[in-house]
Amino acid sequence: MRVSHAPAAVSAVFDDPNLVSCAGLVPALALARRCGLHQLVAAKVKVGAEGGAFPAVKVPALVAGMVAGADSIDDMDLLRHGGMGRLFAGVRAPSTLGTFLRCVTFGHVRQLDSVAAGFLTNLAAHTPLLPGAGQVAYVDIDDTIRETHGYAKQGVGFGYSGVKGLNALIGTVCTPLAAPVIAATRLRRGSTNSARGAARLVADVLAAAKNVGATGLLITRADSAFYTRDVIAAIRRGGARFSVTARHNPAVVRAIAGIDPTAWSPIHYPNAVFDEDEQRWISDAEVAEVPFTAFTSRRSGEQVTARLIVRRVRRLNPVSAHGHEQNELFAAYRYHGVFTDSPLPMLAAEADHRGHAVIEQVIADLKDSALAHLPSGKFTANAAWLVLAAIAFNLTRAAGALASAVHARARTATIRTQLINIPARLARSARRLLLHLPRDWPWQHPWQQLFDRSLHPPPAPA
Repeated sequence: MRVSHAPAAVSAVFDDPNLVSCAGLVPALALARRCGLHQLVAAKVKVGAEGGAFPAVKVPALVAGMVAGADSIDDMDLLRHGGMGRLFAGVRAPSTLGTFLRCVTFGHVRQLDSVAAGFLTNLAAHTPLLPGAGQVAYVDIDDTIRETHGYAKQGVGFGYSGVKGLNALIGTVCTPLAAPVIAATRLRRGSTNSARGAARLVADVLAAAKNVGATGLLITRADSAFYTRDVIAAIRRGGARFSVTARHNPAVVRAIAGIDPTAWSPIHYPNAVFDEDEQRWISDAEVAEVPFTAFTSRRSGEQVTARLIVRRVRRLNPVSAHGHEQNELFAAYRYHGVFTDSPLPMLAAEADHRGHAVIEQVIADLKDSALAHLPSGKFTANAAWLVLAAIAFNLTRAAGALASAVHARARTATIRTQLINIPARLARSARRLLLHLPRDWPWQHPWQQLFDRSLHPPPAPA
């Protein structure tokens, strides 16, 4: 591909007041309004400071900017170009939105958490966001370090990854048929322990999961950082099953050593699994299980007895100093334990637990979108930014679910490219706005379906 004319014959001028670059915000914000985002913010968020006035206008504006790809406060200026002022009401300058975020306190962040939970419930009621949740659903818990730079941000520190930043704790809900949505978030100091406050977040996520229709088997998955009595107790109080990677403490090592050598069952992975410790892909392993009682240092009422499902992977032969593999004297294995009370058969429970990796895609999507930065020096402003990023993520996911089955499971960056950031020219006829969109747009049908379902939904059944 090349420019069709000589460079000297091509010119550019920014002079059209009727163009917009993100026409997909029309159905996205129509969906947000139909699902009550503005009403939820007006009812729940009470920011009393002068700069925090009118949260029901400013919160949707921040969410809209994030849906369109803004990852900093300055990027919110993308809402103010061409015909955006004619297409949308309530557009605010980045400085106004930044002032609003800096007026937020911890209590306001919790109010936004309540808005996010209520909005997710409404999205699930109006869109096919989580099909199959009535049979099986999964809750995944994980945290990540969002790297920061400079010395002005409150709460930054060096976490478990050795990276200086802030710690974001995230809980998601998914089903075998649906991509994950974010049910709850917490922003924490960068040096915090992964499990700090996780039990409270688990309770919030499980409550949100039930509100979106997860009334069947509900399994909560987490890695070894959340292998604590408090987290597992919160899962059980929430009426869910747990599947948590077990730490290799002495009790777990003894339980693995006591497994009958004939109890191991071979397993073959149709899609290879990447082994982080040995930095290689593996396709074959062996699995066994034993009864196990965890947290025996606590009193008997706080101990938990369940299944310890162990996967073992044969180690590669070590390489000698001459660069050749050494012959092994005996087989050596690496062991991975999962502590679970899942009712599924052993191999199915082990495979289900490996599905916990789906939350890494959610984290990657957030870091590729609004969470590319934590834009403020004030901790509570960044905490509010994280909550709004989760709302924008869920709204984008719901828009994809309305558009097509392909977009329902697509990355949010794909949805943004194909359905949100589509250019359009505004025209007016008989007091109605008409969007002229690009001819031969490859995703015309999904976009039209999203538009029709958002702005002209079918009437509710009587």
